[in-house]
Amino acid sequence: MTVPADWAKPGGPTIDLAVARRKAADPTAGMGSLIINPGGPGESGVDFTLRRRDYFSEEITRRFDIVGFDPRGVARSNPVVCSAELMRQAPADPFLRSQTDFDRWLDYNDRLRADCRARTGPLFDHVDTLSVVKDVDALRAAVGDRRLTYYGLSYGTLIGQLYAERFPRRVRALALDSNVDHSLRTTAFLDTGAAAAQDSFEEFAAWCERDSSCALQGGDLRAFWAKLLARAERGELHYPGEPTLILTQFDLIRLPFQASYGPYWRELAEMMVAISSGATPSKALPEIFTRRLTQRQEERHRATQAEDLIANPMRIVCQDFHLPIRDYREFAALLRRSQRIAPDMRVSPLTLSFTMACLGEPAAIPNPQHRLQVDGTPALLLGNARHDPATGHAWAVNAADQIGGEARLLTYEGWGHSVYNRSECTRGAIDRYLIERTLPAPGMHCPAVPYTGTPTSAQTWPTPIAPLPDLPG
Repeated sequence: MTVPADWAKPGGPTIDLAVARRKAADPTAGMGSLIINPGGPGESGVDFTLRRRDYFSEEITRRFDIVGFDPRGVARSNPVVCSAELMRQAPADPFLRSQTDFDRWLDYNDRLRADCRARTGPLFDHVDTLSVVKDVDALRAAVGDRRLTYYGLSYGTLIGQLYAERFPRRVRALALDSNVDHSLRTTAFLDTGAAAAQDSFEEFAAWCERDSSCALQGGDLRAFWAKLLARAERGELHYPGEPTLILTQFDLIRLPFQASYGPYWRELAEMMVAISSGATPSKALPEIFTRRLTQRQEERHRATQAEDLIANPMRIVCQDFHLPIRDYREFAALLRRSQRIAPDMRVSPLTLSFTMACLGEPAAIPNPQHRLQVDGTPALLLGNARHDPATGHAWAVNAADQIGGEARLLTYEGWGHSVYNRSECTRGAIDRYLIERTLPAPGMHCPAVPYTGTPTSAQTWPTPIAPLPDLPG
C-alpha cells in the first residue's frame, strides 16, 4: 500500500507499506478485518500474520481476516537503516560515570542520527506513531472496513490509543494488550519502568523460594545476585562457554528482565548458576537465552550481506518520546532514583535503553508525550498483567484513567508481557469484545495461571512475543 512519507505533504515522496492478509476461515461468518500490530517498536506485523497462525483463537480466525503490516520505518516498509560499522561503535555501558561519558554518548547519538538520516532518506523524520495512525486509517479504508477493529500488543497499544484520539468516529473495537503510557516525562518514565522491573524480580525471588525446581533454592538469592552484579561491574563475568563475550552489568540485568516476559524463571536460575561458575555448561543452555545470541550473530551476517547496514527502529521511540537529560549530574540523580526504587534490578533495561537511544534528541519531535484526550469512541478494552516487566500495570491504569469512561481495564493477576493467551479467562474476554463488543465487568480480574516452569496449554509462544530492549551495537 502506497502512502505519503510525510502526511503533511500528500503530494510529496511516497513509501510502500508491506501488508499481509490471512483470510477468515469461514467467509460466511466474516466480520471484516482485524488489523494487528505486535509492537516493538520494530516488530513485523507481516511476519506475525504469516508465522503466528496459532496466536488467535479459532473463533477469531474463523470470523476475521487477520491483517498485519510492517509499520513505516520497519522491516519491509522502508526501514530506518544505519551503518553497521557505526552501530558497532556504540558506547557499551549505559551506566555513565562522568560528564565525559555523557558527552561521548551525546556525540555518538548525533553522529548516528546524521548517518541514519542520510541512509534512510525522506522517511527518517516521519516514523512517529501519529504518522503510523494515519497509515492505519488508510489501511482500514483499503480493506473496505467502515470502522476499525484492531488488536495492538505492547508498543502497538500506542497506535490504538492515538487512533482513538485522532479518529474516534471510525472505531469499532480496539483491544490494547500490555499498554504504553505516553504521558510520562523523563523522571516518571524511568521511575515507573524501574518499579515494574523490580516487581518482576521480586516475583522471581518468591517463586524460587517456594519451588524446588529453582536451581538457586536453599540459598540467599538476593545475595547471590548482588555478587554477580559486583563481579560484572569488575568485568569478571562472561557468557557461559564464550569467554570472549564479557557480560557487563547492564547485560546481566537484562537477563531477569528478559526471562520475566514469559516468565522463564526456571531457565533464568539455571543461567545464573552457569554464569557464576564460568564453566562451559554440561548441558545446553536454555533456548530463551541462546536464541538471543544467535539472533545477534544472524544480524551481523545480514549486515554484511546487505551493504553493511543495520535496521534501527529505535528512531520511532525518539519521535514519540522526548526524554531530555541536561548533563551527567542530572543523569546520575535519575539513576540513583531508579536504584532506590529497584534495589535488585537497578533500572528497567527497556526504559533506560529508550532514554539513552534518544539522548540529545532535538526538542521538536513530531509526537511528544501528552495525556490522552479520547472522546466519542465506543468502549475500548485495555488488558495488562499485574506483574509485567516491560509495560507495568501502572501504565495501563494511568492510560485507562486518561481515556476515562470509554476505557475498560482487564487485569491478569499473573506474570509476563502480553495477556491474550495467558488463560481462557483473558482470551475469552478479549474474544468476546472483538466479536460481540461485549465488555468484561468493570474491574474484572483474571486469576493467575500457576507457574510450573513450562508454558500452559494456552501459552503457545516459544519466546517472548514483543521485541526485547537493546541498544545500537
